[in-house]
Amino acid sequence: MTSGPPRPRTLIVTNDFPPARGGIETFVRELADRFPPDEVVVFTSAAAREGESFPYPVTHHGARTLLPTPHATAHAASVARRYGCDRVWFGAAAPLGLMAERLRHTAGIRTAVATTHGHEVWWARTPGARSLLRRVGTGVDTVTWLGPSTRRPVEAALAPGTRTARLAPGVDAGAFHPAVDGGPVRDRYGLGRRPVILCAARLVPRKGQDTLIRALPWVRRAVPDAVLLLVGDGPYAPELRRLALREGVLDAVVLAGGYPHRELPAFYAAADVFAMPCRTRRGGLEVEGLGIVYLEAAASGLPVVAGDSGGAPDAVREGRTGHVVEGRSVAATADRLIRLLRNPAEARAMGARGRAWVRAEWTWDRAHETLRGLLGLDPTARPEAGRPE
Repeated sequence: MTSGPPRPRTLIVTNDFPPARGGIETFVRELADRFPPDEVVVFTSAAAREGESFPYPVTHHGARTLLPTPHATAHAASVARRYGCDRVWFGAAAPLGLMAERLRHTAGIRTAVATTHGHEVWWARTPGARSLLRRVGTGVDTVTWLGPSTRRPVEAALAPGTRTARLAPGVDAGAFHPAVDGGPVRDRYGLGRRPVILCAARLVPRKGQDTLIRALPWVRRAVPDAVLLLVGDGPYAPELRRLALREGVLDAVVLAGGYPHRELPAFYAAADVFAMPCRTRRGGLEVEGLGIVYLEAAASGLPVVAGDSGGAPDAVREGRTGHVVEGRSVAATADRLIRLLRNPAEARAMGARGRAWVRAEWTWDRAHETLRGLLGLDPTARPEAGRPE
C-alpha cells in the first residue's frame, strides 16, 4: 500500500522567535507548536539560531534581522519549495509581508496571512511607511489585528476591500494559575509576606518600569512594606537602578533579571498586583500591541494596572479585571496600586473575574483554530472578520 503525497505545509516567516523573549515571540511560538510537526516550517533570522530544538524544521537566514530583501525573499522561496509549502503566515506583517507577492510567483504560495502588532500602528500613521503597509495588505489574503485599539489605525491604512480579521494571542491557563506556588520566588528574593507589585517585561522605557519606581514612594506611604519586583532584562536596567536610588526606594525594588517563559508562572504567583504602565514613544514608533503579560497575570488571578498605549486597554476590562492609566502619570499609577493593595478583597475579585475572562476568550487553541481557518486549513473556522472580502 502506497502513501499519498505529502501534505502541503505552512511557512512561518518571522524575526520574532526563540531564544528571543517577548510577546510576539511567545505568540509565534505558541501557534507554531500547535501545528502537527509535518505541517509547518519556520524561516527566521540568524539571531534565533542558538537555543532549543523544535519538532518542526526551523531554517535561519544569514542576517541577524530578517528584512524583505531580494536575497532573503529568494531564501524564503527556496525553503517553501524544499518543504512543499503552499501557505505562508508572516508573524509580524511589517515589513516581512512585503515578501508575499514574490513568494506567490516563485514558490507557489497560494494563501498568505500577515499579522499586525503594535509597531504596525506606527507604520499606519506614517506617510511613507503607510504606503508600504498598504502594499502588504494588497499582497496577502488577510491582514490580522489583535483588538479594537489596533484594528482602527491598521484598517484605515489599508486599501479598500482588504480582508482583515482578528487574530489575538492566548494564555495557557493551566500553566498560569492561582494555585501555582509562589513561595520559592518570595524566598529567593527575601520578600517574606510583603505586598508585591510585579512587572514582567523587557527593560525598555516604553514598558513603564520607571513610572512604577517613581510611584513607589507614594505607594509606600500608604502601604509601607510594599515591594516592586521587576522581571526581565534589557538596556534600561542600569538607569532603573539609578532611578530607584534617587527616589530612595532601592531597598524596595528587586531587579530579578530575565527568566525563560516557562518559569514566569511562579513570579505571578508570588505577586499581589501586576502593573505595566506602558506608554507610546517616539511619535508612535514604539507602541504596545496588546500585552500578553496582562492576560498571563489575569489567568494567574491577579488584578492588572495597564498603560494606555496601543492595544493594551484591550487586555483589561476597566474596573472589572483591573485599571488602565495614562502611562506617564505617576499619580494615577500610584493611586490604582494603593487602592488594590489596601483592598485585597477587591483585588481578589478582580483577579477571579480576569481569570474567568481569559479562560473564556483568550486561549491558544482558539487562536490556532482561527489561524488555520485564515490559511484555508479548516474551512469550518469562523474568524472574527473586519472588512468584508
